Amino acid sequence: MKAEVLQKIKQTESEYEKMISEAIAESRRASANAELEADNLVMKATHDAEEYKKSKMAEVREIAARKREEILKEGVARAAELRQRGSRNLEKAALLLVSRFKEQLHVHS
Repeated sequence: MKAEVLQKIKQTESEYEKMISEAIAESRRASANAELEADNLVMKATHDAEEYKKSKMAEVREIAARKREEILKEGVARAAELRQRGSRNLEKAALLLVSRFKEQLHVHS
């Protein structure tokens, strides 16, 4: 009977050791899985952030290009307006210059 009880105790101890080993292994697996999942989430967040950054940069470039075109268009229109105004007054300016030149010639003579 003692031998039987001792054998049962050893068997129970063995079962408990096995259960403890399995629990430790399961704990390690769960920890490794959690770390892997965390790494995957970090990678996904990094990728998403990079994609967001790229899309915002493209959007800003597009806005800047549109603004540049608008500024160039306004500059061309302003230059054309100034040329037109200048050409309207060109004849008057030339006549004024010639008359002043003639006045200067008569004054020095």
